Amino acid sequence: MNNVVVVSGLKRSFTQGITTIEVLRGVDLTVGAGEIVGLLGPSGSGKSTLLQALGLLEGGFSGSICIGGEEAASLDNHGRTRLRRDMLGFVYQFHHLLPDFSAIENVILPQLIHGIGRLEAEARAGCLLGALGLSGRLDHRPSQLSGGEQQRVAVARALANRPSLILADEPTGNLDEATADVVLGEFLKLVREEGSAALIATHNERIAARMDRTLRLHDGILG
Repeated sequence: MNNVVVVSGLKRSFTQGITTIEVLRGVDLTVGAGEIVGLLGPSGSGKSTLLQALGLLEGGFSGSICIGGEEAASLDNHGRTRLRRDMLGFVYQFHHLLPDFSAIENVILPQLIHGIGRLEAEARAGCLLGALGLSGRLDHRPSQLSGGEQQRVAVARALANRPSLILADEPTGNLDEATADVVLGEFLKLVREEGSAALIATHNERIAARMDRTLRLHDGILG
């Protein structure tokens, strides 16, 4: 199995006054192509910090992050932006949809930024949203959608540019249990059909059990 991401000796600490808090204490991690990995740990264990590191969203880390064969530390801002655009998709606990755009427009827009033509982007968005049961809701704005529907749109947006790796941070954390089970099932099914890898952070053992394998983050160490 080819590895989409390889992390070695990743560390991150924060200073509060005279106190240094070590959030990540030498994390080693690999995620293979097409593999869905659960990242399990309680709130405050460093899951979001690790995902931010892998998403190249902030600095201050030491260690190695290699995505798609490229070492992130060797890239400038333009290179990291390109790597995020070409390789990564993101799903957050809150959907972060653009409120003035319809469901399909929210999925079209990242494709247009990626350089895909309007007709192709619209067809791709319609296909993804249809696979998530939203064929009848394409022209609805986020305020007209339920919480589960909003998160489905966020999933479609994350997959729009066919990323190699999806980073998901408590993707069903704002949903009730029944809705969360349905949305997560659709999310995992679509990720597998698309052939993407995924690293999904959760504090829920039941959710983590649905992944291909699970890693536990505790006191900044991944096991």
